[in-house]
Amino acid sequence: MKKAILVMAALLLTVGLAACGSSKEGNGEGGGASGGKTISILTPYLSSVTTNEMVESLKKLSADKGWKANVIDTKGDVGQLASRMEDAISSKTDAIVIVSTDPNQLKSQIQKAKEKNIPVFGADSGYIDGMTMNATSDNKEMSKMISNYLFEQMGGKGNLVVLTHRPHPGVLARTVQLDELLAANKGITKVTEQQVEVPGPIENSRKQMESLLLSNKEEGAITAVWAGWDEAAIGAAQAIEAAGRKDIIVTGIDGNSQAVEMIRKGSPLVATVKQNFVGMTEIVIKQIDLVFQGKPVEGTELYAPASLITKE
Repeated sequence: MKKAILVMAALLLTVGLAACGSSKEGNGEGGGASGGKTISILTPYLSSVTTNEMVESLKKLSADKGWKANVIDTKGDVGQLASRMEDAISSKTDAIVIVSTDPNQLKSQIQKAKEKNIPVFGADSGYIDGMTMNATSDNKEMSKMISNYLFEQMGGKGNLVVLTHRPHPGVLARTVQLDELLAANKGITKVTEQQVEVPGPIENSRKQMESLLLSNKEEGAITAVWAGWDEAAIGAAQAIEAAGRKDIIVTGIDGNSQAVEMIRKGSPLVATVKQNFVGMTEIVIKQIDLVFQGKPVEGTELYAPASLITKE
């Protein structure tokens, strides 16, 4: 009887050790020591095509690492985002990612997270003190790329409509760069700058453009439209096309599929800059993993490459 008990105990010990070894290997495949973590993904702009693309990519990449991802969308309400971020901090999340959000509007929450040793990362957001890092495109360079192309298409002269959304840090940086370029190009006059509402940027920019076309009916009154991102460009191009105006061109930034298709078909939308949004999320996930392993990030502001897209 004693011998039988000893044999059984030995078998149980062997099985237990094998199970422990198997579990350890599984964690290694799912992200090593960082497996089983929880990250909170916060944004006020989930309805945006590109923001949604980033959030979905972050969710997938987190799952690949064995992390649980909680997504919080406040539908354009940045004030509510601050409150929800405090909830995430209270829940003792392991990391926070803010997507397409100006971190200056979350300063106190970012400092609270830092005090609680919860790292805050940005995906196509800005970087401020207290954050760990932000991944984005080089917004100034993208603005130079698309603006210089537009100025060339305009022949260095004409009347320009600017559609922007300055609360978004990336769009703000692009618009500020445009302002600098316009100051150096005296032949181009900014007729008006209009703030496009979010959510609903395509519909909003279309309505704004319809009004502008009605008040600027004569040929040459508007030569071109510079839009800070593709959804605003799409709405403007739709309005121009519907009005039958052949004398106005539009540019955007993002390279989303609808914009690229409109460029291909020869609509008033003639160019965009393709951002690598999935590339941004890959950078963020890599940096989160480094932090979870107790290693330093590779930089506080890291860029994913972008490229100009025209019909050619």
